[in-house]
Amino acid sequence: MSNMPPICRWDEPEGIRAFERFLRVPAIAPEAAEQARRVLEEVRRGGDRAVARFTRRFNGARLDPARFRVGDDEIAEARAQVSPAVRRAIADVLRRVRRFARAGLRRSWEIRSPRGGRLGELWVALGRVGVYVPGGAAPLASTALMTIPLARVAGVPEVVATTPCRPDGTVEPHVLSAIAEAGATEIYRLGGIQAIGALAFGTATIRRVDKIVGPGGPYVTAAKRAVYGDVALDMVAGPSEVAVLADESARADCVAADLLSQAEHGTGHERTLLVTPSMALAEAVRRELAAQSRRLGRRRMIQRVLTRRSLIVVVPDLAVGCEAINRFAPEHLEILTESPRRWLSRIRCAGAVFLGPWTPESAGDFVAGPSHVLPTGGTARFFSGLTADDFRRRMSVLELTRRDLLEMKPSIDAFARIEELPGHAKSAALRLER
Repeated sequence: MSNMPPICRWDEPEGIRAFERFLRVPAIAPEAAEQARRVLEEVRRGGDRAVARFTRRFNGARLDPARFRVGDDEIAEARAQVSPAVRRAIADVLRRVRRFARAGLRRSWEIRSPRGGRLGELWVALGRVGVYVPGGAAPLASTALMTIPLARVAGVPEVVATTPCRPDGTVEPHVLSAIAEAGATEIYRLGGIQAIGALAFGTATIRRVDKIVGPGGPYVTAAKRAVYGDVALDMVAGPSEVAVLADESARADCVAADLLSQAEHGTGHERTLLVTPSMALAEAVRRELAAQSRRLGRRRMIQRVLTRRSLIVVVPDLAVGCEAINRFAPEHLEILTESPRRWLSRIRCAGAVFLGPWTPESAGDFVAGPSHVLPTGGTARFFSGLTADDFRRRMSVLELTRRDLLEMKPSIDAFARIEELPGHAKSAALRLER
């Protein structure tokens, strides 16, 4: 099974080297970063014309700017093509996601200052956000349901969704219907680097946004990173990845299926990792990967992931396994052990954690409630998954009394002297002279 992930031992030098090589696989290919830079510069200069040109080159669709925005008639037609069962599923997911989002919203707060004033923080919604819904390698209708409702719960008045169109200029009906049901206020049939550029810089047709959220393939991820500063970002959310921490109690067929559920996303840049103290499980999972992958679509891309971007690590025990997981900092982590909550406290770096045999990663991808927009490429060491609060800003609010200012004045004066900023001291002193 040379076309399957290698098995390495943590306690052997070559095993450590194999794991280090796995960690060094770049999240963004250098060619993606360079192409993103070139395309974004042309979009910045050329606006709509550049967006249309790159849509023709990358999507095969000939669009003039008047057709960028999806109209109400097309949305109605897409909804009519969606089966009642799918409409019910969309409604079910929206209920769950909105409920979870509302529960997690942070509240504005206030405390009293020592001399009767007030200090606090005020949460306010962003005015206009862009949501990228992938539709190239796979039409990810679920992403619309995991992003747009969070913005609406946060109170964002303008939610702009972009998603790639097909060569004939139409948008996949399930994706378009999900975007509309989720509450987008504008929908554009644009994808790829050029869509990120249009959202970040604005064009004659598309007004720029305050923030861009949503996952994408390596080129979209590279583009998002490149526009940071022109616009705010949620995180670096690129090609999907999953890690499984499992002991001998785990079912090999379930572990393999869960690994393949991420490998099948279709870009060929996904990553999968199994960490286990059981060599027997490692070998059984490898056999299952070979058998199950033959029955899935997108076999070429799955095979690329399994051979180039996947690894099975046999560790001395689960405590060492947790160390390995934290170093990988995966987007998704499944803990399939006899006592999964026992190991949760040892996990510091993961986008989302799925505990126990009844919590497949697919439940999180599609239905459960937390957003499936999660940090990838090791960025779970410092980024968190998308929440409704990511669509809001936090403002400090200060309201002091004269007694507060009088009490603070000696410290204000001290720092004004240290930093050679006498105007700072003067602005406080003037108020106290009367």
